[in-house]
This record gives sequence, C-alpha cells and structure tokens, in this order.
Amino acid sequence: MSLWTLVFLVIAAFSAGWIDAVVGGGGLIQLPAMLLGLPSASPAQILSTNKISSLFGTSTSAVTFGVKVRPDRRTVLPLAILAGLGAAAGALVATKIPMTWFKPIVLVLLVVVAIYTAMKPSLGARTALRFDGRNHYVAAGAVGILIGFYDGAVGPGTGSFLIFALVGLLGYNFLQASAKAKIANVATNVGAILVFAAHGAPLWALGVTMGLANMLGGLLGARTAVARGSRFVRIIFLVVVSALILRLGYDVFLA
Repeated sequence: MSLWTLVFLVIAAFSAGWIDAVVGGGGLIQLPAMLLGLPSASPAQILSTNKISSLFGTSTSAVTFGVKVRPDRRTVLPLAILAGLGAAAGALVATKIPMTWFKPIVLVLLVVVAIYTAMKPSLGARTALRFDGRNHYVAAGAVGILIGFYDGAVGPGTGSFLIFALVGLLGYNFLQASAKAKIANVATNVGAILVFAAHGAPLWALGVTMGLANMLGGLLGARTAVARGSRFVRIIFLVVVSALILRLGYDVFLA
C-alpha cells in the first residue's frame, strides 16, 4: 500500500467517524473508499477491516453520548445485546446471500424514511414514548435484533435505521435516539467482528490505523451533536439518508 493510499483511507475514516457519530451512515464514505483504495483485497477483508475501524469511532461517540446525554440503560441494554446477537447472525450469512437481493429493499425503505421524516418537522423534536413498561423494552429489543442482523449481513445505513426506529417507533427525540444508536452500533460492530475475524482475516494494522482517525472524527461528531441538539441531528439525518438513496439508486438502476 502506498503512503497516499493510506492518507486517503485515514481521511475517509475521520470523515466517516464524524458522520457516524451524528446520525450514522459513515459507511457511505468509508466502505467505498476502502473498495477504491484496496482493489486486491477480498470482500471479507474489506468488511471485517471496515468494522474494526468503525468500532473505534462508535465506541468513542457512545462514551461521549453516554456522559453528556445519559441514555436510559433499561432501554439500551436489550437494544444493544440483541443488536450484537443479530449482527453476529447477519455476518454468518453475509457471504451466502447476494447483495443484489438487499439493495432494492433497502432503497425503498430509505425513501420511505426520508419522506416520512421530511413531512413531519416535529418528528424527533422531543421525547414522547409510545410504549409503557414491558412493551417498550420488547420494542427496543426487536429494533436491536432486526437492524443488528441487517448490519452484520449488509451494513450501509445501519445508524440511520436505528435512529429512525428509535424516533419513529419508540418516540425518542433525535439526540436521545442518536445516543442509543451509537451504543447499539458498538454491539453490532463487536458481534460482526467476532464472526469476520474467524472467517475473513481482517487487515488488523490498517483497521487500527483507520480506527484512530475514525475515533477522532467520532469524538468531534458526538460533541457537535450534543452542542447543536435534535434539530441539527435531524437535518444531518435527512442529508445522509438522501445521500444513501442516491448511492443505492445508482447501484440498483445504473451500475
């Protein structure tokens, strides 16, 4: 690997860390950059190395959100534990299910998410929980395992789907949802890495190097989100979801 390739990947990791900390979707930057910079690497190496790098950033932003926002642990625990298990299961089948099966479905879901969020300006402005007691935690666990499976099997847009589910289904504001999504994302990264490490031979040195840059981006992004509040997170959410729609739309219809 040349020095310029390494610099390119480090810059991409930093940018992805910032985006991931605010609304998720950093894979929109980091994964294509790795595919471009490492054309001879296998898909398993790319996916597993990407997860290692992302883990640094998500862990840092999760700690920052945990200190600044103090998300409800009773919600975070079932969400994160089941998300990690779902991601491990998703990673196990990642090499057996063609990506082309998922992309059209994900594209439709993202379009629905974007339209729904754009047409409801008050969505996520404040926390108004939709479920009480056990039903709330069951809903959180269901969100975790379903989106965790998706992250392990496919990946792009996981953070955005987590945030939307926590806002639209459970009733959290965007800032609280972003905090919980980061903690769940740590669990999905760990679950997927454990599986990929056994099967995909991650590029550990590169993953750690990019991870340090991702960590700095995640720290800055989390602090920015906390300082700017839910309205800022909502705007960035719509921008990232729109970019994901364009990217997946290109893959489905033009690639």
